[in-house]
Amino acid sequence: MKLPKEILLSELLNYSVKGNMVLNYGNGENVWMHPPVHRILGWYSRPSNFDLKRNVWRLNQITQIIDNEIYVKGDPAISDLATLNRFPTLIEANLININGSKIGVIADFLFEMKTGKIKYYLVSRSNPKIPGSSRWKLTIDNINDQQPGLVFCESNSLDDLSLIKSSIKNEFMQKGKKIFDRFDDMKNIASNRLEEWLEEDEDISQNLDFKQKSFYNNDRTSIPSSEKKEDDPWI
Repeated sequence: MKLPKEILLSELLNYSVKGNMVLNYGNGENVWMHPPVHRILGWYSRPSNFDLKRNVWRLNQITQIIDNEIYVKGDPAISDLATLNRFPTLIEANLININGSKIGVIADFLFEMKTGKIKYYLVSRSNPKIPGSSRWKLTIDNINDQQPGLVFCESNSLDDLSLIKSSIKNEFMQKGKKIFDRFDDMKNIASNRLEEWLEEDEDISQNLDFKQKSFYNNDRTSIPSSEKKEDDPWI
């Protein structure tokens, strides 16, 4: 199976690692990267929940990805979590805006499978481990500087970034806003039609009133009752 050209880190870590003879090396746990040049070098997996050692892999060891499994060639480098935690990473680093305030957390990134080059980062507003939370796109050219646990950008707020994935809450609010907007549009249309109908009704009433006045209150000379009787053929 052909490897994907690009993949999200969250997808890579979600796959279980399989080696020769279908050995299971566990699921991916975290990334091994070089932050100054925004490049991923590899990742490491945890064999079991009770195992203290970690299996460290290079990207070029990946041979294929089938369903939720990554097949690798060769053997992993063995390390421990205490050592790997000292490796520099931007995952879960705080995103600092141009005014020096925290506006989010680096939650994920998209990278090229062949070179490990990071295309862009995904930012979460709060805890990135919350399922279904929103993600904003942070491009590399928007980053001014990075330090352990900190990423500095040129933006002022997350609203300045492109929204890649909306949370259920945001989608509900957006759909609710659309419904209210449609309701307001329908209400305005109905109000305009009602005003036009009332104006037309008022014009008709004025015309009828004018005709009635002209019929009953014209300037014709009143005829005496005696003359009416003489001229009336029924009397």
